[in-house]
Amino acid sequence: MDFNKVLIQAKKYQTEINAFLRDMVRIPSESCEEGKVIERIKQEMEKVGFDKIEIDKMGNIYGYIGKGSTLIAMDAHVDTVGIGEKKNWTFDPYEGFEDDRYIGGRGTSDQEGGMASMVYAGKIIKDLKLEEDYTLLVTGTVQEEDCDGLCWQYIIEENNIRPEFVVITEPTSLNIYRGQRGRMEIQVSTSGISCHGSAPHRGDNAIFKMGPILNELQTLHQQLKDDPFLGKGTLTVSEIYSQSPSRCAVADGCSISIDRRLTHGETHEGALEEIRNLPSVKAAKATVEMYRYEKPAYTGLVYPTDLYFPSWLIPENHDATQTLKEGYEGLFKDSPLIDKWTFSTNGVSIMGRYDIPCIGFGPGHEEEAHAPNEKTEKEHLWKAAAMYAVIPTLYVRNKKEKNK
Repeated sequence: MDFNKVLIQAKKYQTEINAFLRDMVRIPSESCEEGKVIERIKQEMEKVGFDKIEIDKMGNIYGYIGKGSTLIAMDAHVDTVGIGEKKNWTFDPYEGFEDDRYIGGRGTSDQEGGMASMVYAGKIIKDLKLEEDYTLLVTGTVQEEDCDGLCWQYIIEENNIRPEFVVITEPTSLNIYRGQRGRMEIQVSTSGISCHGSAPHRGDNAIFKMGPILNELQTLHQQLKDDPFLGKGTLTVSEIYSQSPSRCAVADGCSISIDRRLTHGETHEGALEEIRNLPSVKAAKATVEMYRYEKPAYTGLVYPTDLYFPSWLIPENHDATQTLKEGYEGLFKDSPLIDKWTFSTNGVSIMGRYDIPCIGFGPGHEEEAHAPNEKTEKEHLWKAAAMYAVIPTLYVRNKKEKNK
């Protein structure tokens, strides 16, 4: 493969990639409100010559290149978080900005930049006639910020699409990422009996029952499993609620929300049992359960799921990891950093639930995600497009060589 030709072609499209990303930024697309940005992506896929374009009932968009026997997918979620406190932004988060080095705006790193680079990878493949015995599926997926992996549960379960492996284009600073911790959203609830606050002995205060549970959760956090690559499992209490007939009454209900991060080898059943087995939880007869997600997509489709997002990890010697390493070295004449994400991605379903290998490579930086003044480096965009263009060909050629 002539890597230099790919780089030249990718750089040729940097103006179009930048303009496409800026257009997407100008279209607010928080979770469950992605319809207009999906239509904009469809227009760009048509413009660059994708062979087939579809939008499913959840609202995910699929762009296909080629009709070969090996299905390879590349994924970007196209929803964003909100902008938070606007006064923390030094520029309009939806108009954004562009200078010699950066494009700024909500979604530039997380992760519409990945979407822009993937679409133009399709153009490079077409220009340089890199189609071989593969089908490349480029997905623009929805609702990830609300419920990561839900889109791919739908893609795999309802549309029966199972790629051989998936490139996740979340920001990696152009490094190669091969895993992430998982997570869960857990609710612990205590109940009591209300009475007038002037005579609390007549009731049973649900808030007081929660106190010892909070202390034991803090201790449990210190004891959670560690993994040499993905890091330690963690938990933190993120919310606390109570209910009472009035501020002059004993509380008859109290609930907390727990953000539980799962390292390699931890399961949702085990994480729930660890909490259920705490002496304070047993003494309070508290309930411990996962939250459920049931919000409708922008299309109106409701696809409920438990808020459980498994950890995942592929070996450094996996064919997908080695393919990206070969592509990186061929294009950039350097050795890549092979690392992991701190945050969560759609890989929680693709590999965490369904054991379809995932590998990460994306423009932008993880620390820009969800932050005010979000930006991405323009150089990252065309370099990522070059990388995405070479991955399918390298993979099928290596596969063919191994099968000789």
